[in-house]
Amino acid sequence: MSKIKVAITQHACSESYAENLESGLNGIKEAARQGADLVLLPELSMGLYFCIKEDPDYFDMAETVPGPSTKALQLAAKENNIIVVATLFEKRAKGLYHNTAIVLDKDGTLAGTYQKMHIPDDPGFYEKYYFTPGDMGFKPIDTSIGKLGVLICWDQWYPEGARIMALSGAELLLFPSAIGWEPEETNEENNRQRNAWVTIQRSHAVANNLPVLSSNRVGLEEDKVNKMKTKFWGSSFITGQQGEILAEASIDNEEVIVAELNLNHTEQVRRVWPYLRDRRIDAYEGILKRHIDK
Repeated sequence: MSKIKVAITQHACSESYAENLESGLNGIKEAARQGADLVLLPELSMGLYFCIKEDPDYFDMAETVPGPSTKALQLAAKENNIIVVATLFEKRAKGLYHNTAIVLDKDGTLAGTYQKMHIPDDPGFYEKYYFTPGDMGFKPIDTSIGKLGVLICWDQWYPEGARIMALSGAELLLFPSAIGWEPEETNEENNRQRNAWVTIQRSHAVANNLPVLSSNRVGLEEDKVNKMKTKFWGSSFITGQQGEILAEASIDNEEVIVAELNLNHTEQVRRVWPYLRDRRIDAYEGILKRHIDK
C-alpha cells in the first residue's frame, strides 16, 4: 500500500483496568470510523503509570502475551478492520517481565511483538525495577500495510534504534509513550522538556526519511503515599518523511488524531536527501563503545 491513513488515540488512565480498556476500544472505533488503517495507543495504557515508584505488588498487574488484553484488542482489530499497536506489561516467565508492544493486524492476528530496549531509571520513572531490557533487537514487524518499526518511549531518545529499524526496512516509525512533567517545575522548564521530546522524534523522521507516530497519555497521576505526581503532557503527533507535523493533539484533552501518509514518498525524499547512501560505515567503530577515552 502506498497511501494509508494512520491514527493515534490519546487518553487518560485510571486505576480501573475496565475503564482503560474501554478508552482504548473507543479510540480504536473512532480511528476506524475516520478511515484509519492503523491506530497507535499510549504506552502501558491499561493502567496508571505504576513505575512512579518501586512496589513488588505491581508485578501482579503483568500478563502473558497473548493474554486477556491481547485477545480483547485482537477482537477490536478484527471487528474494525484496523491494525492496532499497543503496549503491555508482559510476564514472560516467573520473575521475568518486559514492557512489550503488540502489533495486531486487520484480521486480528498477532503480527509481532517488540520488547522495550532502553529502560530508564529516574525519579518517577523507575522502570529498571520492573522491566528486563528486550532481547529481540530492532526488527520491523510485517503487516498488511507495510513494515512497522515499533519502539517504546525511552527508546525515542536514541537515534541508533530508529536508524537500525530504517536500515532493516521499516516503512514508518511508531513510539508509544507515557511521559510528563513534575507539576512543581517552572513553565519554562516544562516547555523545554516537551519541545525536546517533539524535536528528537521529528529528527528520526528527517534522518531516516520515514513517517513517525508518537502517542502519549494525558492527565495528572499521583502516588498519594509517596506524594509523587506526574502531569502527562499529551501532545501526540504524526509527522511525514521530512519531520513535518501532519496532525497534533493537545496537551490536556482526550482525542483521536488522523493523518494520511504516502509511503512511496520515502523513495522520492531519499533520492534528494541520500543520507543512507552517504553514511560512512567505515568510520563508525566508536558508536559501539560506551565512551571514547583519549
